[in-house]
Amino acid sequence: MLKKIPTSQAELGMYLQSMEGSWLSHPFWKTKFLLRDPADLDALVRSGVPFIWIDVVKGKDVPASAAEILPRVEAPPAPPPAPSPPAAAPAPTPVAAAPVKPQSFEEELERAAELMQNSKRQVASMFEEARLGRTIKEEDCLPVVEDIAGSVWRNPSALISLARLKQRDDYTYMHSVAVCAMMVSLGKQLGLSEAEQRQAGLAGLLHDVGKMLVPLEILNKPGSLTDPEFAVMRSHPARGYEALRASGVFAEPVLDVCLHHHEKIDGTGYPHRLKADQISLFSRMGSVCDVYDAVTSNRPYKNAWDPAGSIARMAQWQGHFDPKIFQAFVVSIGIYPVGTLVRLESGRMAVVIDQNPGRLTTPKVRVFFSTKSNMPIDVHDVDLAQTGDKVVGREDPATWGFTHINELWSQPR
Repeated sequence: MLKKIPTSQAELGMYLQSMEGSWLSHPFWKTKFLLRDPADLDALVRSGVPFIWIDVVKGKDVPASAAEILPRVEAPPAPPPAPSPPAAAPAPTPVAAAPVKPQSFEEELERAAELMQNSKRQVASMFEEARLGRTIKEEDCLPVVEDIAGSVWRNPSALISLARLKQRDDYTYMHSVAVCAMMVSLGKQLGLSEAEQRQAGLAGLLHDVGKMLVPLEILNKPGSLTDPEFAVMRSHPARGYEALRASGVFAEPVLDVCLHHHEKIDGTGYPHRLKADQISLFSRMGSVCDVYDAVTSNRPYKNAWDPAGSIARMAQWQGHFDPKIFQAFVVSIGIYPVGTLVRLESGRMAVVIDQNPGRLTTPKVRVFFSTKSNMPIDVHDVDLAQTGDKVVGREDPATWGFTHINELWSQPR
């Protein structure tokens, strides 16, 4: 039997079935659990959630006079979707369970690699459900977003960089993981609350779900699309939006990113040719993250651009991105993202292995080659913020015949 009670009456030993309000309204990524931890109880009481639903069969009861008793059901009626949070009035920040301890790139790398594989399997399973016409469940998405957000908060470069190494046949799934991670990182750079960062991540995870409703022969075509095929491909935002909206569980900002991540600031995007502030904050964020991951990934019809070169090219696309959002994105990912081949003033060649927060031009690098001797040198790491050496330019690995750049930065030393 389920009972709806004021949150102030919550006690240890109660089984929490759900909380009223959207996911943004409470500090937990899960909603069904036994209240055992006093810290969880304190976070719940201080969260601002007005009412909770408890299952008195699975946990502690309250006097009948204190609650509204309903017949036993699987879950209480779903609340209406939360409105899109405006940039000027962000939603309240939820109570944090515990601060996330920052990690170095090296420390987070192995953990991020395992998380990436797990996330890919979960996203593939969810998207296959969508392809079969079944509803994607929010409760299946939230743990994935929470894991990705945790990795980004520990070190944003590790997961985002590894996700760029996706294979052509798992592009759609890993693209969703990568955009989720970048949305969280960009949200943090923009000063959004952790709850908003999670919701931005959820929007990134599901932004391309409409591609699962596009015929495979068009989605995976290795060559150029015909005009009719391109029209079908351009329908994926609307297809995804309708599928998510029909589920009735996803908040409006998530639906909006799915529908409008291909809009452009100058009004030349699709499907609705929105301009400037007509495009929501989350969709402007999604546009940048979606494009960056697309151009830095190998696709059936083109090879990936290098990370720093992609940033430079995107900066020249007038009218495509919101300038302030793009600037924040560059700060979040770095002028020289992890994996960028750079030439140092000392004449050495190095690959970027981590960022120095607040010091965009002095990343941490792995030195491996001398242009003076034209020979490999002992591989070692250098923090350019702590030395007199500096980056004088980025280089194209193909020009130098370096085929092992990804191995250099993605493998622990």
